[in-house]
Amino acid sequence: MSTGLIIAIVIVVLILVALLVLLPRMRAKAEERKAQKELESRRERVATEHREEASTRASRAEQAEQEAALAQKNAEVERAQAQRHEQEAQLHERGMADDKLIEDDERDRFDRVSGSTATADRDDRGGIRDGTTGDTSDRADTEYEQGREDERETRR
Repeated sequence: MSTGLIIAIVIVVLILVALLVLLPRMRAKAEERKAQKELESRRERVATEHREEASTRASRAEQAEQEAALAQKNAEVERAQAQRHEQEAQLHERGMADDKLIEDDERDRFDRVSGSTATADRDDRGGIRDGTTGDTSDRADTEYEQGREDERETRR
């Protein structure tokens, strides 16, 4: 064989050996890059899921805060109504709200036993004196009737 042919065979063999040695390394690097890409993809997917969950929970927390504020307002209203009822109870205990218990057609019957100042301020015609002129005030009767109506609506 000629020297050129031997050199060519040796070069081809060296190239094949180099390929056999380098090929597993190249495959390993390719698989490493593939694994890296897959891991990054998984990270992004999980991070997105956590962000969505965080957003959902933040929305629920905000809604719960609004409901709590509403419940607080309702509690304040209930507390105010309880105080109003307690004050009305104290007025009734002292006999200062007897006019709320006595209907208009019963005024004469309870005139002497009622502790209400409104019955003591009635004039001869059954009207309420306004305290300044001694005249009967239609406005006082109207306000009184309005108060009675408001009280009836509140009881309902």
